[in-house]
Amino acid sequence: MSWVQGVVAYVIIWWLVIFAVLPVGVQPTEKGEQGYAAGAPRNPRLGLKALATTAIAAVIWLAVYLLIRANLISFRTP
Repeated sequence: MSWVQGVVAYVIIWWLVIFAVLPVGVQPTEKGEQGYAAGAPRNPRLGLKALATTAIAAVIWLAVYLLIRANLISFRTP
């Protein structure tokens, strides 16, 4: 796997993980305030979720990288 392929794989994995992490711990506001949507989260904690996503994506990417290096996954035709 070249470094470009590694970066592309990491970005794809990161986006998949962020969509899985975003709904975790979301609570709607108690009372709809002026200028906010009724279903808007009270405290979305986006910074914490971005850090968690980065760590989870790194672990998943490392597993994928090791599987490709061990030739357990191959994208080449036989």
